[in-house]
Amino acid sequence: MTTPAQGLQGGLTNYGDAGFSLFLRKAFIKGAGYTDHALDRPVVGIINTTSGFNPCHGNVPQLVEAVSRGVMLSGALPMAFPTISIHESFSQPTSMYLRNLMSMDTEEMIRAQPMDAVVLIGGCDKTVPAQLMGAISAQVPAIQLVTGPMLTGGHRGTVVGACTDCRMFWGKYRAEEIDEEEINEVNSRLVGSVGTCGVMGTASTMACIAEAMGAALPGSATAPAVTADRMRLAEMTGTRAVEMAREGLSLDQVISPASVTNAFRILHAIGGSTNAVVHLAAVAGRLGYKLDLDAVDELGRDTPVLVDLKPSGDSYMQDLHRAGGLPAVMRRIRHLLDLDVMTVSGRTLGEELDAAHDAYDDTIIRDLEHPVSPTGGIAVLRGNLAPQGAILKQSAASPELVEHTGRAVVFENSKDMAERIDSDDLDVMPDDVVVLKSIGPVGAPGMPEAGYIPIPRKLARQGVKDMVRVSDGRMSGTAFGTIVLHVSPESAVGGPLAAVRTGDRIRLSLSERSINVEISDDELAARLESLEVVPRSAERGYQRLYLEQVTQAEDGLDFAFLQPAERETPVPVIKRD
Repeated sequence: MTTPAQGLQGGLTNYGDAGFSLFLRKAFIKGAGYTDHALDRPVVGIINTTSGFNPCHGNVPQLVEAVSRGVMLSGALPMAFPTISIHESFSQPTSMYLRNLMSMDTEEMIRAQPMDAVVLIGGCDKTVPAQLMGAISAQVPAIQLVTGPMLTGGHRGTVVGACTDCRMFWGKYRAEEIDEEEINEVNSRLVGSVGTCGVMGTASTMACIAEAMGAALPGSATAPAVTADRMRLAEMTGTRAVEMAREGLSLDQVISPASVTNAFRILHAIGGSTNAVVHLAAVAGRLGYKLDLDAVDELGRDTPVLVDLKPSGDSYMQDLHRAGGLPAVMRRIRHLLDLDVMTVSGRTLGEELDAAHDAYDDTIIRDLEHPVSPTGGIAVLRGNLAPQGAILKQSAASPELVEHTGRAVVFENSKDMAERIDSDDLDVMPDDVVVLKSIGPVGAPGMPEAGYIPIPRKLARQGVKDMVRVSDGRMSGTAFGTIVLHVSPESAVGGPLAAVRTGDRIRLSLSERSINVEISDDELAARLESLEVVPRSAERGYQRLYLEQVTQAEDGLDFAFLQPAERETPVPVIKRD
């Protein structure tokens, strides 16, 4: 469907006189030096998420310039405008708490201002899903442009990069394997440039997800932030945005149940972040689709992990880009993908993959005969601890721990953990199961990445590198370990995790896809009945809105009022013979 471009005439402020509204608008914009020749064109908005608090977006000014060039070369008028910018390390209590606020800001600024299409420039973890959610709801032609991954650094002869190596070195420091001098030295080596984490963390995962769903140009997920490739992709994105404005091609026409299914296939194949499950649930929810966690797990059973990147492998995003990027990965599993889905390029996924190249390096993008793992990166668990589901990143777990029963060592909340986990008096053994409560969507609030529970210091000193950990929170996509996450319903709303006590036996079984506390149903019910669940509330502001409206993990932590009333179409879709 082709929609005529409206340019500055779109969305006029209502003064009761449309002619005067346009006259006033043009008078003010001409104060910035524009001529009628410039203003009589389609308008492409460019979201500018520059922030001094967001080094992941440090290249945004250059990207805005390159996008603007592509827009102008195609005969349209570029108009950059700011929105909220969120960085994981600079957002308190957590960036996830602010994701929905950013999605609302994105949606409302797109609606409020005249634009025939919009380029979504973002990169850090929660930015890309927030922008996709907002743009889907705004129903204006939109195209994603990620900022791109940072370059790697070097430390004492080895390649390092944020943020899997951040966690690895900090673990060594906690275990007293390296001293203060070395931890300070490596702190200046881990981040080689501006840009998002250079491993398959949440930012890189969501960049790949956006491309896999058709919301970004083919090949755009992996180009490093400070390269000429990234600038050229920005110019091409601006060019394509003008074409989309003239075609009226919006994301609700691009992202279908089939393209969401492709995204989950790619999530498994790249060994991607567990956070992507939550974000995809929210993105799909804006379109009226409802996440089917069991289908997510089923897709993973016949989708191999092919990308050898940290934390599931050894390499970095710049290596993946040199090896052919996401198109090369998708060509390897094209038999598992729906090739008829539309992309923002205006061509189908199949047409784009026909034009792409095979992998240039089989050590980075493995072939089907030599995968990193024969099954997908993420497994879905259920059981009496997680009746609505939980997640395990099996590709980053220790094989010897995925079938394990151990004694629970329970922390009631993050404060309790911070006060006790480093104590030499903590009663904990290597085969115990560490449980952390009250870090879910409501409990924290914001479901922080505290699910990456540190190894207790006394065990770290003994050389313990991994142990089973269970929580209702999240962990960074850059993290690794045998960690059960997103336990739902969360403990703060009376979920079964709230009833677990130190000394209980917890059994994890990847083969059975289960996570259970080994007490009777009657005992569990009695414990839950005796709990006093106090509803969380706030007096005012965004926190009050958040606590009243946020959904659980399987529904994406979106706000209920931002999703369609009816969400009956399940995603991903399993095709059966």
